[in-house]
Amino acid sequence: MNTKNIVILALLAGIGVVLHTVMPAFLTIKPDMMLAMMFLGIILIPELKSVMLLAIVTGVLSALTTSFPGGQIPNIIDKPITALIFFGLFLALKKYQNSLVSVGILTAVGTLISGTVFLSAAYFIVGLPGPFTALFVAGVLPAIALNTVTMVILYPIAQSIFKRTKLSSASVIQK
Repeated sequence: MNTKNIVILALLAGIGVVLHTVMPAFLTIKPDMMLAMMFLGIILIPELKSVMLLAIVTGVLSALTTSFPGGQIPNIIDKPITALIFFGLFLALKKYQNSLVSVGILTAVGTLISGTVFLSAAYFIVGLPGPFTALFVAGVLPAIALNTVTMVILYPIAQSIFKRTKLSSASVIQK
């Protein structure tokens, strides 16, 4: 892991925390826009050390900015699990990694996994402030849509930046 990668991951985490902070909550749960930045970081720098670092940082930052009652520990549990599953799926789809469609689908699946893990952890640790289904519909489904749209917009931009700056560690420049 080199300094350029750490700076890229820090910038993505910073953008993610701003998005997570300004996103309004629906039924005490806010769509987690920080996930899109975590997923973008995993796609751009697909190394296990980087993935784990980004997952831990994202979990802590999400915990600090959550509006969910008692959502700190579920956020810290959710992000590493989601990151590892997303990373595994990303590597499994090696042939389609640079496809905008596959990136969008992976983002939707990753957000679904994250929301399910978060709500399940919250249910067992602190209890839910409403029915699981209502919270899933109010928080996770909008997050799936928002994160997928965000990724479909940001991925080509990040891909273009990485090509122009010749950042060799990124998977986006491997064709």
